[in-house]
Amino acid sequence: MQPLIDGIFLSMYLITVFGNLLFILLTVSDSHLHTPTYFFFSILFFVDICFTSTSVPKMLVNIQTQSKVTTYAGCITQMYFLLCSAGLDDFLLMVMAYDWFMAICHPLHYTVIMNPQLCGQLILVSGIISALHSLLQS
Repeated sequence: MQPLIDGIFLSMYLITVFGNLLFILLTVSDSHLHTPTYFFFSILFFVDICFTSTSVPKMLVNIQTQSKVTTYAGCITQMYFLLCSAGLDDFLLMVMAYDWFMAICHPLHYTVIMNPQLCGQLILVSGIISALHSLLQS
């Protein structure tokens, strides 16, 4: 039964990682997708890779070795990255909602308002707030 469980979790993890990487590569390679919406999508896909990579590989190792020992520092580190990824995921969804609001409510001014500098600042602020919040929690 254990090899079946390992195979299921490993295949789900690999599908998640490679699927998100495929979307990132598609967004980067196609020049028609170089808009703020797809920029936020590619960052969201990257954060999803980080989110799944914080816990699934450790779980697979624990299942394989039959050892469930985690050091205190390892636990805190894993908790920090899990909280940081989850928080950044939430903030990115909020930024994407703002982006869509601007595209719908101010379509003529959208390209001026949502310039690359503002998009970068929104991502940076989201990352800083998420990192500080997860540092506070862990």
